[in-house]
Amino acid sequence: MPDRHGPYRDVRFLLEIDGVAKAGFSNASIPENSTEATEYREGNERPTVRKLWSLNDYGTLSLESGITDDSIMLFEWRRQVEQGMMGDARRTIAVVVLDEEGSSGPRFEFRNAWPSNYDAPDLDATGGEVAIESMEIEHEGMIRKA
Repeated sequence: MPDRHGPYRDVRFLLEIDGVAKAGFSNASIPENSTEATEYREGNERPTVRKLWSLNDYGTLSLESGITDDSIMLFEWRRQVEQGMMGDARRTIAVVVLDEEGSSGPRFEFRNAWPSNYDAPDLDATGGEVAIESMEIEHEGMIRKA
């Protein structure tokens, strides 16, 4: 009999949606964030350009996991975006890092998050690999909490 808990054993990151743990992931790429610099100089100033802050930019959150029963909820979340229901699709989410014992560690919170890409697993019964699915999530701000 196959190991029923196979995809669950390597999970080290939890995805919380609206404060409720919804799925575990074995790979999470926390995105970069940056602020664009704008050069500015008044006509009567010294010939030195000042650097002013401009727009903030937040990268895409990428998550990968072995397929689990909880994946249906993630797929349905993506379908809300496909159907144009962005008001319902935008959520507050968090990626929680787990230690070896499964206790919560640092967390990264994202606001107005929505899935921009869902990649279903390749299904191949002849191999011994775990079916891997992935998601890319867009957001409008990130906070790191200890």
